[in-house]
Amino acid sequence: MTFVVTDNCIKCKYTDCVEVCPVDCFYEGPNFLVIDPDECIDCALCEPECPAEAIFSEDELPPGQEKYIEINAELAGKWENITEKKDPLPDAAEWDGKPDKFQYLEK
Repeated sequence: MTFVVTDNCIKCKYTDCVEVCPVDCFYEGPNFLVIDPDECIDCALCEPECPAEAIFSEDELPPGQEKYIEINAELAGKWENITEKKDPLPDAAEWDGKPDKFQYLEK
């Protein structure tokens, strides 16, 4: 089992979760973060640190978020590893909580 970054991270990209990850399994894209499922040790430290509440255990994903299991795995293999906290996107507060943001995911 692994943890999964879901829809609400898109266009927010808070990186509080990155700081607490003991195995550095987060990867950064233009407007989204992902977790590499092969590196995640299921420690659950990242989940409560996400201000956007966008991280879930794979077996506790909200309905409609299942596609993010594959998206995290795919993009972790393409994007750069991130190990330190950065500023969120400039308009993150405006996007936090907006539904159905998949269309805005920049790969």
